[in-house]
Amino acid sequence: MTGNENLVRSAATLTAPRNPEALATSSEYSCQSCGARGMAVFYEIKNIPVHSCLLLEDEEKARGFPRRDLELGFCRACGFIQNVIFDPGMLRYSSAYEEQQSFSPRFNQFAEELAGELIERYQLRGKQIVEIGCGKGDFLVLISSLGGNRGIGIDPSYIPERVEAPGVRFIVDFYSERYADLAGDLICCRHTLEHIPETRKFLTTLRASLGENNSAVIFFEVPDVGRVLREIAFWDIYYEHCSYFTLGSLARLFRATGFEVLRLAKAYDDQYLLLDAVAAKATTPPALREENDLEQLTREVEFFAGNYRARLREWQMRIAQIRNKGQRAALWGSGSKCVSFLSTMDVSDEIQMIVDINPFRHGKYLAGSGKRISPPQALKDYQPDVVIAMNSIYAEEIRQTLESMGLRPELMAL
Repeated sequence: MTGNENLVRSAATLTAPRNPEALATSSEYSCQSCGARGMAVFYEIKNIPVHSCLLLEDEEKARGFPRRDLELGFCRACGFIQNVIFDPGMLRYSSAYEEQQSFSPRFNQFAEELAGELIERYQLRGKQIVEIGCGKGDFLVLISSLGGNRGIGIDPSYIPERVEAPGVRFIVDFYSERYADLAGDLICCRHTLEHIPETRKFLTTLRASLGENNSAVIFFEVPDVGRVLREIAFWDIYYEHCSYFTLGSLARLFRATGFEVLRLAKAYDDQYLLLDAVAAKATTPPALREENDLEQLTREVEFFAGNYRARLREWQMRIAQIRNKGQRAALWGSGSKCVSFLSTMDVSDEIQMIVDINPFRHGKYLAGSGKRISPPQALKDYQPDVVIAMNSIYAEEIRQTLESMGLRPELMAL
């Protein structure tokens, strides 16, 4: 379609391996999970914002936000995927980092079910819960309240008084050796490991803190890169996420660092991976069927490498059709998917409105595009013809909200 080629401009440049099926390895990079040499780089994108949930007060500063390149490398030995040129010095996690999702009824339902399942499975009543990377503290407060537990949360982005509960305290900091003495009957870490480049070092630190304690349950939750590869969801790849896992590669990392993996599962429409583990005295062999995924993962990496350009063109055509028809378009959801979607395709004036249900995002600006975030009620004046949901799991929730405002635009979903 005329004009499609103009939708990808200088801000974000995509490249693909000449022979994606071959996935030639480079001895320059070593796997941060297993240490093997020779990562196969299969996806590259240049000049993207280094933060996607760090919100800005000023449009000009948002547009001039620091950018870096990203190169995803695949380890054939363990299946770990990482940004091989990641620069951790570029990230600034603070109270300006806004990741809270608990304004969605759909997400709250998931969180409540997850907390309830953990409480029942491990009899977490009147116990101590430690959460590494607790964000604003929603889940820690929830699982503590439901089980009558005590809680300690650690996160540099925690904001005092936003979420509080009796018996729950927070430490505004990164987890490190200095907190090795924090003991918990459950140590959970949700959507944090994917932000950590030295994954093996991080888990080794956690394992050392447990010593001979093999009764504490370890629970981790991370995004599923297998889904990203199969669906060619390029919007789920962004600079903040430097580490990517499947159930198998996650389990292999835990076993290699001294844990016994008890359970592997997927959740939230198969978008998330869940792992339960305990400390082990020695390296444990694979014992769960989900761990045998290396051959399948290799095929999925090759599939993504060979087809992501077509996926990109598909969305370029959709955005171009909206523009050429003179339609008003809005994106619903201003988080990482939104920032990646806009920056990967360098969408500019084609989409004017970004809305989000999180009130702490309203009036702020997105890193990279500099677009202002508005509340959903702004759509009543904007009268969109098309609304693009940044996550399909919220599509029905979004549709109901739109209809409650008397709006019936075409609803697309990533």
